[in-house]
Amino acid sequence: MELLKERIRKDGVMKPGNVLKVDSFLNHQMDIELFNEMGKEFKRRFEGVKIDKILTIEAGIGIAAIVAQYFKCPVVFAKKSQSINLDGTMLSAPVESFTHKRKYEVIVASKFLHPDENVLVIDDFMANGCAAAGLCQIIEAAHANVAGIGIVIEKGFQHGGAMLRGRGYRVESLAIVDEMDPETQTIRFRED
Repeated sequence: MELLKERIRKDGVMKPGNVLKVDSFLNHQMDIELFNEMGKEFKRRFEGVKIDKILTIEAGIGIAAIVAQYFKCPVVFAKKSQSINLDGTMLSAPVESFTHKRKYEVIVASKFLHPDENVLVIDDFMANGCAAAGLCQIIEAAHANVAGIGIVIEKGFQHGGAMLRGRGYRVESLAIVDEMDPETQTIRFRED
């Protein structure tokens, strides 16, 4: 998605340790016009795929909500911690965050995912693929179907995308970063 790549080149900041900071438009301050274009692109890429629900993690709520408009379906998000508001049977999976360098359990109330539903995973970033893999694990524990995985930015030089594709999941990433250099602030994207 060229619009997204241009925005990453313009406003993304590369830091040592393979960190790409896009908080000015993606995951802290959100550019809703850009999100709308991303929603249209996910709809185009998953055209003809039956989607009953979208599942995301807390960081992906904004993107998932916009994407859901195009699929006309609800969004369920996995919580990173148990709260008194969660009741009934829970589905959970361990997730390790590349950015935060920590492990946690993500939790979804089982009443929101039903057997045989077709669920699209949406997330902002993919490095090692742990969050997406955890969400797929939750979907499968609910006896629902992983309809696909939509990622805004994939770090192609890390193993997450290859691992998930190797497991047979359809992964659609709007921008795949193959190389980035924090010293020169240059980035190279995989061609679509």
